Amino acid sequence: MTACWGSTFFLAKDLLDRVPTLDFLAVRFAIASLAMLVVAPCAIARLSPEVRRQAVALGALYGAAQILQTAGLAHTPASVSGFITGLYVVLTPLLAALLLRTRIGPMTWAAVVLATAGLGVLTLGGVSIGYGEALSLVAAVVYALHIVGLGAWSRPQDAVGMSILQIIVITVICFVATVPDGIVLPHTPRDWSSVLYMALFSGALAMLGQTWAQAHLSPTRAAIIMSMEPVFAAGFAVALGGEGVTARLLVGGGMVLAAMLVVELVPRRRIEAEVTHIAV
Repeated sequence: MTACWGSTFFLAKDLLDRVPTLDFLAVRFAIASLAMLVVAPCAIARLSPEVRRQAVALGALYGAAQILQTAGLAHTPASVSGFITGLYVVLTPLLAALLLRTRIGPMTWAAVVLATAGLGVLTLGGVSIGYGEALSLVAAVVYALHIVGLGAWSRPQDAVGMSILQIIVITVICFVATVPDGIVLPHTPRDWSSVLYMALFSGALAMLGQTWAQAHLSPTRAAIIMSMEPVFAAGFAVALGGEGVTARLLVGGGMVLAAMLVVELVPRRRIEAEVTHIAV
């Protein structure tokens, strides 16, 4: 799942040179929605009204995060975008603690400082963060909210229906946003291949996998697994996307990854035990 997500950064960045952000996302998630509805046409009908509301809220969060992340990707290298977006791994326990009013330990604060320093090494040009990096950072916050919410609300028996409804909500949001200028479709077989891959594997299957997994894992346990996403993103960007390996990428990315691992390896039993009680 994380490898699929990581592989999309350089693919999406290349595609965004020819297809606008919202148009790409609308087409991608429309294909994912149709594929999932074909496989499980009655899954949404089996959800309770409460679960449907939760899935709609989660879909709106995920859709906003996708728009922010993809828009940011158009203005920053794929490897940098991957590492910054990966800060959701650090932000997830922080937001869970804030929502649950639990104490944040010193190791977590240390990880936040380390991640912030790594972010600075990766992205700071002079004294300010660029537009693309800022969008990616906001996307990381929204992704963290989605992870916390999904950990609170997902149940194994509802995983398929919730996944489909989330994908549909994302599709609707993106299509509505494209209405003023009209939708631009991919033109070449290569572009369509990229869209299909990102729709079916890193879209439909990844959403289903995350929703099902978070029915069994706490948000922090899920986040440590997801911490490999930025590593895969950088690896694919360098190996297949033509990006170079720089000292800034290695040092800054290493600091961010270290912060992710530190914050997730610190025992957080209280948060993990109480996340499932977050109210709608």
